[in-house]
Amino acid sequence: MQTTYIETQQISFQDFKNQILEDYKLGRVSREMSYLGRREVLTGKAKFGIFGDGKELPQLAMAKVFRNGDFRSGYYRDQTFALAVGALTVESFFAQMYADTNVEREPASAGRQMNGHFATRSLNEDGSWKDLTAQKNISSDISPTAGQMPRLLGLAQASTIYKSVTFEGSEKFSKGGNEVAFGTIGDASTAEGHFWETLNAACALQVPMIVSIWDDGYGISVPTKNQRAKADISEMLSGFQRKEGEKQGCEIIQVKAWDYPALLDAYAKAEHFARTESIPVVVHVVDVTQPQGHSTSGSHERYKNEERLAWEAEFDGLAKFKEWILNYSIEIDGKEEVIATAEELDAIDEEAKKTAKAGQKAAWDNYQKTITDLIQSILPLVENLKGQNAEVETYINQFNKLVSKAKKDVFHLARKVLLATRGTNSAERNQLMQKYNEVAEIEKDNYSSHLYSESQWKAENIKEIKPVYSDSSEEVDGRVVIRNNFDKIFSKYPETLIFGEDTGNIGDVNQGLEGMQEKYGALRIADTGIREATILGQGIGMAMRGLRPIAEIQYLDYVLYCLQGMSDDLATVQYRTKGGQKAPLIIRTRGHRLEGIWHSGSPMAGILNLSKGILVLVPRNLTKAAGFYNTMLQADEPAIIVECLNGYRLKEKQPDNLGEFTVPVGKIEVTKEGTDVTLVTYGSTWRIVTEAANELEKLGISAEVIDIQSLIPFDLSHEIAESVKKTNRLVVIDEDVEGGTTGFILQQILEKQKAFRYLDSDPLTISANDHRPAYASDGDYFSKPSADDMVEKIYAMFNEANPQKYPAIF
Repeated sequence: MQTTYIETQQISFQDFKNQILEDYKLGRVSREMSYLGRREVLTGKAKFGIFGDGKELPQLAMAKVFRNGDFRSGYYRDQTFALAVGALTVESFFAQMYADTNVEREPASAGRQMNGHFATRSLNEDGSWKDLTAQKNISSDISPTAGQMPRLLGLAQASTIYKSVTFEGSEKFSKGGNEVAFGTIGDASTAEGHFWETLNAACALQVPMIVSIWDDGYGISVPTKNQRAKADISEMLSGFQRKEGEKQGCEIIQVKAWDYPALLDAYAKAEHFARTESIPVVVHVVDVTQPQGHSTSGSHERYKNEERLAWEAEFDGLAKFKEWILNYSIEIDGKEEVIATAEELDAIDEEAKKTAKAGQKAAWDNYQKTITDLIQSILPLVENLKGQNAEVETYINQFNKLVSKAKKDVFHLARKVLLATRGTNSAERNQLMQKYNEVAEIEKDNYSSHLYSESQWKAENIKEIKPVYSDSSEEVDGRVVIRNNFDKIFSKYPETLIFGEDTGNIGDVNQGLEGMQEKYGALRIADTGIREATILGQGIGMAMRGLRPIAEIQYLDYVLYCLQGMSDDLATVQYRTKGGQKAPLIIRTRGHRLEGIWHSGSPMAGILNLSKGILVLVPRNLTKAAGFYNTMLQADEPAIIVECLNGYRLKEKQPDNLGEFTVPVGKIEVTKEGTDVTLVTYGSTWRIVTEAANELEKLGISAEVIDIQSLIPFDLSHEIAESVKKTNRLVVIDEDVEGGTTGFILQQILEKQKAFRYLDSDPLTISANDHRPAYASDGDYFSKPSADDMVEKIYAMFNEANPQKYPAIF
C-alpha cells in the first residue's frame, strides 16, 4: 500500500525551507502567467483568457498529496496545480492561449480547447495505453460547470474495482486500487445538480475521492447567497458528514485559501482518509480571492465594492504566504533559523516575471513560425499568378495590409486566387493547387481528426464473425440470448462490469442479466441509485482507467438525463485531446414501442446530432444486440446500443457461438429482397416494416427491406445506394419525429451516396407524429407508424406513378 503525505513528512529544516521556497516560486510564476495572459488577450494576441490567480496556495497543497496513478477531474482554474504536478509548462500554457495546433507544444488539446483546460496524455501515438501508474494523470477538462463531476465518480470507483479485479495488463492502470481521484469545482457550481448527484453517489459507494471547492464568494457576478439555500456549502453538506463506524457519508474539511500551513494539514488529512480508508472527502477552501476577476470577458470592479476589493488585496494568498515566510523563525541548536529575507523573496518575484515572460515569448515565437512557414509556402506561388489574372494582385495587397495574420487568412488568399483563376491551366496554378491540397490536409488533421478512433482497435476494424447455428440450436426468448451472451462476456473479460438501476439483484427489468450478480458478484454486476448522469459518469471515469464498463440506462427516454455528459464529455474525449485520451464506454439502453409518453419516446435525432463521437447502434433483435456487445468489447470507442424493448419475450434461435460472434458496425443488412422500392429502417420498426412489405407483395409491389443496424457509422459500403439503383424508389421509416433521424438518413443516402440519381419518385419518409406517443396499444397505433400507414403511403407512390395499375385507395 502507498504511504500518505502524513506518513512521509519527517524532513530536515533545510529540506523544509527548500520546499517552502519552491512553492513560493511556483506560485509566483503561476501568478505572473495569469497577469501576462490577460495582457496577451487585451492586446489581441490571444482570443480569450481565464486564469487561476488567487488559487495558488491550495493547489500547491493539493499537488503535494497527488501521486503517480492518481487522477484529477477539474475545471479551468487549476493552472498552479497542473504546473506543480508537471502536467503544464509556462510555454504550453501560452501555446494553448494562442491555439497552437502542435501537440508537442500544446499536449493537452493541440489547440482545440481554450486556455485553462488541462489534460495529460494517456495514450501512445498508436492509441495504445501508457502506464498510467507511472504518471500523474489529468482527465481532459470541459467547460460546462459541474460537468466534470460525474466522470470524477468513475475515476474514483475504478480504484475500488481494482482492489478486487485484475486482468492481463491491469498493472498499467492501478497498483492494487491505491489511487485517489481528485476533483475541483468553483463554489457557485455546487448549485448544479451534477455536483449533488456525484457527491451523493460517492458517499453511498464510499470511493477514494477528494473534491476541492474553490470558494471566492461569487459565481461570476452573482454572490453565493443567491446561489444556494445556504451561503456556506460546508453547512449545507453537514448532513453528508459520516458518523463513526458507518460506511456512508464523507469527511468535510474547511480551510482558508491564504493559510499555507493549514492547507498542508487539510490536504494531508484528506489524502489519508481517501487513500487509506476509501472515504470521500470535501475540502471547502474559503476566502479565495480572484485578483483579475472571472475572465478577460469583463471586470470584477463592476460588481465588487471597494471594501471587498480592499479585502481581496489584503488576503491575497501569495501576499499572505510571503508574510508568513517573513514572520517564520525557529530555534535549532540554539540558533534562530529563518526561511528567507524580504530581499530573497523580492528576487524570487523578479525571477518569476522573467520565467513567465520567457515562456510566453517562446510560445509566441513558435506559434508565429508556424504561420510564417505557411505564408512562405503559399505566398510565392500566389505571386506567380499575378500576370494571369488582375484580381490576384488585389488579393495579395489586401493580404499584405493585414496587421496580424492567421492561418485562415493564408487559406482565404489561396482560395480566392484559385477561384479567380478557375479555367486556367498553367504550371503556376497547378503548383498552387498542389501546395494548397497539401497544407489543407495538414490542417484537416489539426482541426478535425480523432472524433472517432484512428487506432487498430477502431470498431470498423473488428472482424465480422457470423452466428453459428446447428440442429440443436434452441428457440428461446430474446432475453435468454442476451443473458447467456453476457454470461460469456463476463467470463471472458474480467475487466468488464455493468451497473445501472435494477441491473444487479433482479438481473435488470427484463431479466437480461438474470443470475449474473450471483455468479460474478455485486462489484461487477451492480445496482445503482436512480441517477442517470452519474451512471454515465461512472462509466466514463472507469473507461478512462482501462476498465470496460457497460453503463445501463434503464430506458431510452432516460438517456436525456445523461445527454449533457454524453455530448460534452464522452463524445469529445478523443477529439478534444487529439487522440491523447479515450473512454471506450458502452451505454446499454432499451427503447421504442412500449406504452405511454415516458416509456416509448425515440430521441434518436437528439442523440445523433448531439453525440457525434459516440457510435450509435440500433439492433433489430437481441441476437444482433449481443453481437454488437461482442464487437464493441474488442474496440476502443464509446457506443450506445439500443436494445428493442418489445423483443425480450419474442423467440429467437440462440447461436451456438455465444460471446464470439460479432456484428460489424457501419454494415447494413438486406433482410428481404425486392425490385420495386427500397424500404430503409432500423430497430423495433423493422418488424412492422417487414409486415408492411409482405402486405405490399399482395398488392403487386416488390419491396426490398434494409435494416440499417448502425446509424453511426452509417452504411460504409454505400450498399443502400445500390439497392435504390435497382428499385428506383426510396422510403425511410422510423419512429422518431418528422425530419429527425429520417432527415439524417436521407442526407446520408441522397447526398453522400448520391442515390438521388436513381430515383423515379420523390423520396418518402414515414415517421411518428411530432407529439409524444400516447398510452396503450391504441396510443401506439395512432402515434407511431403502423403497418397500415406504411402500406397506404408506399402504395400512394405507385398510384402517383401508375394510377391505372394502382388505383387510389381513398
